[in-house]
Amino acid sequence: MIELLFVACLSTAPEQCQERSLLYTDVTPMTCMMGAQPELAKWALTHPGYRISEWRCQWANVAEQKT
Repeated sequence: MIELLFVACLSTAPEQCQERSLLYTDVTPMTCMMGAQPELAKWALTHPGYRISEWRCQWANVAEQKT
C-alpha cells in the first residue's frame, strides 16, 4: 500500500499545519509520484481554506495507522 503524505496549512494561519494522507492499494511509488500533483489539486479544490506546503509518497505502515 502506498501513502501520499502531505502537509496542509491553514491559509489564514500558515503556522497551523496538519499531516494528511491518501492511501492507494493499486499503485507503485513511481505512479504515486507521477500522479500526486493532480490528486493534491483535487484535494485543494475541496478544502479551499488550506494550502499544501509539502508532500511525498512512501510505503504505508498499516499497523501504525490502526492504533
